Amino acid sequence: MKKLENKVAVVTGGSSGIGLAIVKKFIAEGATAIVADVVPPKEELPFFEFDVTNVASIKQAVTDIVANYGKIDILVANAGVAEKKAPISELDEANWQKVIAIDLTGVVLTNKYVVAQMEKQKTPASVINMSSILGVVGSAKSQAYSAAKAGVINYTKSQAITYASKQIRFNAIAPGYVNTPLLKTLPKETTDSMVEKMPIGRLAEPEEIANVASFLASDEASIITGAVIAADGGYTAQ
Repeated sequence: MKKLENKVAVVTGGSSGIGLAIVKKFIAEGATAIVADVVPPKEELPFFEFDVTNVASIKQAVTDIVANYGKIDILVANAGVAEKKAPISELDEANWQKVIAIDLTGVVLTNKYVVAQMEKQKTPASVINMSSILGVVGSAKSQAYSAAKAGVINYTKSQAITYASKQIRFNAIAPGYVNTPLLKTLPKETTDSMVEKMPIGRLAEPEEIANVASFLASDEASIITGAVIAADGGYTAQ
């Protein structure tokens, strides 16, 4: 039997990068994995429009997913955007608001409405929130992204304590620098600097993060609740 057989999983930001890799890994492990995003994937995959900043969009998507598949066993709150890096004295306030709205508040709102459905089901479930290495270590000229990802970590720990008795597991993944389409838009000197900071001497691949998510979503990980799991060069904070 495959690791996620008969599970229904929702992956926000699932159209590309880490999210898409997670969707594909979950499908390979037997799950029905749904791309929940503002844009559809380029491949033929189950897709529901899902805007993590819009409560009406989230509620409608959850309703439609349950109507089609009957339940939600796994949530990966992965949707996120990068920030405009600058010294705090030059902070782009509009960009701050956007990044916090998507990378932190979007995680919380997505959790709220999906977990409400999980509670109704009264069966074991898994919530995985995507943080980052910048949620646990400093980075020059990073404000909104670092703040959001650090917030995701402590928020996730609190929910793990709250929901442990209901068999809804909460974990966060804090990857190091990952080879995603977003990185291809950055200057070469920036990506070279990222590689230098990685203990493994290279960027992580999305599939490696997907492997971590697959384990955390499985019944094998039922005793791992409230941990921040570092992946490929990240740092672990329990």
